[in-house]
Amino acid sequence: MREVTFLRKNADKWKHFESLLSRKNKKNDPDELAELYIELNNDLAYTQANYPGSKTEDYLNQLSLRVHDEIYSSKKEGFSRFISFWKDELPLLYAKKQKELLYSLVLFLLAVSIGVISSANEPSFVRMIMGDSYVNMTISNIEDGDPLAVYKKASEMDMFFAITFNNIRVSFLAFAFGLLTSLGTGLIMLRNGVMVGTFLHFFYKYDLLADAMLVIFIHGTLELSAIVIAGAAGMVLGNGVLFPGTYSRKDAFIRSAKEGLKMVIGLVPIFIAAGFLESFVTRYTGMPLWLSLFVIISSLFIIVYYFSIYPIKLKAKHAAS
Repeated sequence: MREVTFLRKNADKWKHFESLLSRKNKKNDPDELAELYIELNNDLAYTQANYPGSKTEDYLNQLSLRVHDEIYSSKKEGFSRFISFWKDELPLLYAKKQKELLYSLVLFLLAVSIGVISSANEPSFVRMIMGDSYVNMTISNIEDGDPLAVYKKASEMDMFFAITFNNIRVSFLAFAFGLLTSLGTGLIMLRNGVMVGTFLHFFYKYDLLADAMLVIFIHGTLELSAIVIAGAAGMVLGNGVLFPGTYSRKDAFIRSAKEGLKMVIGLVPIFIAAGFLESFVTRYTGMPLWLSLFVIISSLFIIVYYFSIYPIKLKAKHAAS
């Protein structure tokens, strides 16, 4: 390849690298810097082999050194790294994945609709999805005047650990099934959404839907949101396998796996908060209406703000800096 052709082919990429290094607010993603350093070294090695002593070699050598210095100057461990992860790195990643979050939400709501419609048209569907023992127990609780007594039976701490572990398990399954492409994640989302729709229709049939939602969504707002976000992480993983773009399939897979795993790690506080609410708060089924609404609306606001509004605002701020 002629040197001028090589320059034209890579000029835009190198300019992008320079812009990252010259930003006023230098809070670059360490993973992105590492990938940048690898690419530059590959270009430099090619230049040294084909255009030794050229200005291109000198330019790439200097640029590579700048990236190297940036990587090692940004390796600040400890509390500041922890803060920057939650304040900048993770929200910027979510800003890039708004499309996947939307697709995951639409798929989940579609699955909920399937659960509702199936339950409405086939009375035995609820037992097939939720099991005879749960349905019989809930019917018995309804007859006793306490339809959501199931949340009061176990001790708070036992419930907290069991529920938190289950939420983590379901979310990691939704992510991990992305290894089977996005269809794998879609199956997990479909299963959970149908279950939710069936559950809601079951209480609707007994004219208890509003009462049930005011109790269940105290923890369910966070819990279901975590499933949707984990589904988006699975889609990121699956799309990396299916659509590598300009990367090799292996590099695209590694990149998408890192991004998806970070998205799931971002759900850890949600797992803990949802487990706490379900174990220690949801059991008080007779709490005032205003208090239930306060918890539900506050939870929804936190989810929408941190995973959508704040990331978009932060991305715009970084683009303008």
